[in-house]
Amino acid sequence: MSGSSFGKAFQITTFGESHGPAIGVVIQGCPPGLPISQALIQASLDKRKPGQGPASTKRKEPDVPLILSGTFEGKTTGTPLMIMIENKDAKSRSYTDIASIFRPGHGDYTYHQKFGIRDYRGGGRASARETAARVAAGAVAKLVLDPYQIKIQSYTIALGGIQSTCFDAHAIEKNPFKCPDMEAAKKMEKKIETVKSQGDSLGGIVEIKAMNVPAGIGDPVFDKLDADIAKAMMSIGAVKAVEIGAGILAPEMTGFENNDPLTLNGFASNHSGGILAGISNGDEIVVRVHVKPIPSISKPQKTLTDQGVSTTISTKGRHDICAIPRINMVCESMLALVLTDHILRQKTLGQKFRPIF
Repeated sequence: MSGSSFGKAFQITTFGESHGPAIGVVIQGCPPGLPISQALIQASLDKRKPGQGPASTKRKEPDVPLILSGTFEGKTTGTPLMIMIENKDAKSRSYTDIASIFRPGHGDYTYHQKFGIRDYRGGGRASARETAARVAAGAVAKLVLDPYQIKIQSYTIALGGIQSTCFDAHAIEKNPFKCPDMEAAKKMEKKIETVKSQGDSLGGIVEIKAMNVPAGIGDPVFDKLDADIAKAMMSIGAVKAVEIGAGILAPEMTGFENNDPLTLNGFASNHSGGILAGISNGDEIVVRVHVKPIPSISKPQKTLTDQGVSTTISTKGRHDICAIPRINMVCESMLALVLTDHILRQKTLGQKFRPIF
């Protein structure tokens, strides 16, 4: 059994390691006839690739997607689609000194316990580098969503404890943190500079919305739409918690406050986050992910070697100070993959969406 595949009707399998020759993805179940190009996938990868902004690693990867199969004359053929992304700027020597040392906060120890062997160069499969393959797959998934006019947007609502207090959609692309609050973004940048000088890192919260999602997507019990969304987001290495709709605020409400009244014009509120009983209700799907601080820090930490010897580690090399904003596109891609998978499952069953509002 492999943990490298995700989805049912639209299934992706990622491959490769952080410091191997390449990473990539094989997509099965992609409908034929979709207009696809290297440029289309590149546009999504450019929003995730390293070397951008004050919080990002200095690793410079062009992340050029090579479409190796599943297309003909610029369209998908319905056969397995394979996309490969070469690793061009890996510097494995940066990890030689810590080859036998477990890095706190990483998967070094758990991979060693499970497999008895691990790729210490950047974490191998546990590296965030793997998420580039997900973004490439997400770009393809969005082609399936386009006829439904489904749009997905992500933005940063917190970083290092600094919260955005207003929402200006125009501000999102005007600051390096993709924050809808310019004043909060300025504070975030100062916080990044301070923490970076201390050899430490930061986490934050990303909100993702899907607009124009038709009602009726999702399946009862174990294949609930929100359950699959939660799994998709939690499969991203840095994510430690997921909220849908009101999320952690729901327990503080009464039933009367938390329920979303139905009207002829739609729901009067959206505490459900666009999902009821695991099935989309036609409202905006609202997801929040809580992102932990990057574990690779230069600040000295206590740890063990793989021989059980106590030691101290200061992680060198090129690392993000915060996974935000590069993780934002990964979250968008995972939501696109879930929605695409469920829409294709619905079509396979021959079920149609039945709008009421």
